Amino acid sequence: MDVSQITSLAIFLIALAVIISEKVHRAVVALVGAALIMMLGLVPFDEALVHIDFNTLGVLFGMMLFISVVKMSGLFEYLAVTCAHIAKGQPWMIMMLFVLLTAVLSAFLDNVTTVLLVGPMTLNICKMLKVNPVPYFITEIMASNIGGTATLIGDPPNIMIGSAAGYTFADFIAIDAPAVVIILAVILVLFYFLYGRKMTVDARDVNEVLQLRATDYIKDKSLMAISVGMIALVVVGFMLHGALGWESCVIALGAAGLILLISRAPIDEALANVEWTTLLFFAGLFIIVGAMTATGVIDMLAKWLVSVTGGDVFLTMLVLVFGSAVVSAFLDNIPFVATMIPILASMQAAGMDVTPLWWAVSLGACLGGNGSLIGASANVVLSDISRKNGYTITFAQYFKVGFPIMLLTVVIAAIYLVFRFPPA
Repeated sequence: MDVSQITSLAIFLIALAVIISEKVHRAVVALVGAALIMMLGLVPFDEALVHIDFNTLGVLFGMMLFISVVKMSGLFEYLAVTCAHIAKGQPWMIMMLFVLLTAVLSAFLDNVTTVLLVGPMTLNICKMLKVNPVPYFITEIMASNIGGTATLIGDPPNIMIGSAAGYTFADFIAIDAPAVVIILAVILVLFYFLYGRKMTVDARDVNEVLQLRATDYIKDKSLMAISVGMIALVVVGFMLHGALGWESCVIALGAAGLILLISRAPIDEALANVEWTTLLFFAGLFIIVGAMTATGVIDMLAKWLVSVTGGDVFLTMLVLVFGSAVVSAFLDNIPFVATMIPILASMQAAGMDVTPLWWAVSLGACLGGNGSLIGASANVVLSDISRKNGYTITFAQYFKVGFPIMLLTVVIAAIYLVFRFPPA
């Protein structure tokens, strides 16, 4: 490794250590790290901007603004009370309902959009039942990343892989979705033993919640009707954005602009609810990771993952599913997958059957996001929502639950791949 590679890797590792320590806000750490990258000349300013994924930031900003307007209608309180009635006020049943809802929505919406929808509902229902929302948020983070693995549009790595390998929406449903169904079934059982059987709620609080009428929480019927229609439009937009040739940020920003225009909601109030620290964190992180891409660190890592198997397809598949997961737990999976795509393409050009490898990277990179609190956009966004409402989820608190569960889900995915693509 040369000096620039060692320096970029050191800045990333130091930034990661400070984020884990939680002595400094992660947005500040990311911005300082990004500044150091440019000051030391590892990546010039113009190139640093290129490494920022403005599509991701656009989706984040657009959906934060969109959800901020939707919240003004009372839709989330209405859904929270409705869910409480369906679950008869039982906290475990509510958790299971939200896990399944999050997973299904994440398969057809951007993960960030999903947690922005489900997060406020969770907060409202937990306040009503006087229970700690943190376990709910942790399980929803995991459900969003698992659900997003199932389809072409559920997670950015799948969009990239589908485009590079020529796989369709139906291909992802046929290959990834069965693994996701198995994993969801397993983690629901695990969540019950981790959280469900310990959950208790006062009978009086349950009775009070069950006596509530969901319709009483509608603040603006007209805005609610607009919100429901716009949410349906956003779902269709995300499903069709590839066919339309639109980036996902165009859907998000367009939805935000359209709902503001139609509803005449106060834009100052909507902007005040945007998670600006989350946007700053990702902008800085993209530059830090971009420096490792520019200096060749990520390329070296990806090539090492392939070289250790000696070119054996079956062994490479297993190394990639686990390697992609572990790397994606701490690095953004988008630049990692972007680096793996030309490597797999060159292996295919050399005559190797790389079909199992595409799916190994897809499952590993998407599921790996559950490994840490910075492993995926949804993790950061939902943990910030929790913190802003007085319930801090620490890096260590999430890691001791998320990383082992992530490893379990990857083991299941690996076993699934072995049966799906057995050794020759």
